[in-house]
Amino acid sequence: MSDIQTYLDAHFAEALDDLKAFCRIPSVSTDPAFADGIADAADFVAERLKRAGFSAVELLVTGGHPAVFGEIVTDAALPTFLVYGHYDVQPSDPLEKWKTPPFEPDERDGRLYARGVSDDKGPLLIPILVAEAFMKTAGQLPVNLKVLIEGEEESGSPHFEATLQTYADRLACDLVISADGAMWRPDRPSITVASRGLVALEITIEGASKDLHSGRHGGSAPNPIGALASLLASLHGGDGRVSVDGFLDGTSPPDPTIIAAIEAADFDADAYYREIGSSKPDPIKSGRELLIRQWLEPTLEFNGISGGYQGKGTKTVIPSSASAKITCRLIAGQRPEHLIAVITRHLKARLPPGFTLDIHQHGPGSEAFFVDPKLPALEVAEAVLTELLGQKPLRVAMGATIPIGASFRKHLGKEAIFFSFSTSDEDYHAPNEFFRLANFRIGLTAWAMLLTRLGAAGA
Repeated sequence: MSDIQTYLDAHFAEALDDLKAFCRIPSVSTDPAFADGIADAADFVAERLKRAGFSAVELLVTGGHPAVFGEIVTDAALPTFLVYGHYDVQPSDPLEKWKTPPFEPDERDGRLYARGVSDDKGPLLIPILVAEAFMKTAGQLPVNLKVLIEGEEESGSPHFEATLQTYADRLACDLVISADGAMWRPDRPSITVASRGLVALEITIEGASKDLHSGRHGGSAPNPIGALASLLASLHGGDGRVSVDGFLDGTSPPDPTIIAAIEAADFDADAYYREIGSSKPDPIKSGRELLIRQWLEPTLEFNGISGGYQGKGTKTVIPSSASAKITCRLIAGQRPEHLIAVITRHLKARLPPGFTLDIHQHGPGSEAFFVDPKLPALEVAEAVLTELLGQKPLRVAMGATIPIGASFRKHLGKEAIFFSFSTSDEDYHAPNEFFRLANFRIGLTAWAMLLTRLGAAGA
């Protein structure tokens, strides 16, 4: 490890330059206007893998944005690990809330600010740089290593499962290590052992066949905004929980080990609400209640709403349609297709006369995921974090969704662990996303230690 660490320290400035170059590429996967950025980011990753010493580097055809594959085969007798990450990023809207342009990386106060720097370009680059350090110093890795870097994670990974099926032989491994994910908070080491699933939909309410003058037709013509507001309000009860019949079908009580971690964390709910700039709502009585809702309960959230005039000033119009974008986070036992069915049934039963309803599902969705608590590699990863960070990491759940865990188990028959060095407060998916440069350094050391110990253990 000493030679590896010396190399990583000596080349940290170059590593930071690589990260900045990566973050300058606007690789927004959900918006076709950024197709060039997606192509450039895939090429960047492929070229960086080649420089690091990976062979068989290839852009895999997926039916959507390409995935990037590469491998380093050291010895057939050693275990093979598959590193997962993604090169695509979220849209940067609203632009006016960024202190510096989202695709012009800005280094200040020990942080690098840019869209995608924490999710997932910084964490993704770490294992590539570590592999390069091994190849430059020792001439080989202590394990066999493959990488699969997708370009659609931020748009629901619609082609990911098909990609795993198509390339299953090339992706064969003993374990998947995800560079995507996040530590729970910056002051307490953690390792994620569960994440919620995701299903996304858009509902559109239509009234008249065209926009109408609100003076001429007001009071008699159907107004889709009012109908939409009524329908959306019906989806939750007074405590903020989802009130759709059948929404919890197939679910089980929470894992008691995660409840124990929540209680050990002694989370400060008041501090959380101060941090996000909000007052604590009545249903949330404690940090325990908050974390149970964030980690272990399903959600139905409104992500965007539109209808009628959106410009400055006023326009006296009754719009012909109104729509809302919705995402649901799933817990173990829930199925995306079932949730779409029960939400559709709920909305159709409450649709007022005079309106039509269209429901469009975005992508196939993904189920919740959990890590086998007895997995040997999980213990190795925990030992590395304990040594580097001075505390044994909490095993925590993740309210967000990383669909790869369940997909790898389903199509490759292998388990996955998360080993990311972003933290949940780094404003990914929001303006002013950042990545702590101290975590960038620690992550490099940690990945080098992890690969060394996994190779020695044959895990």
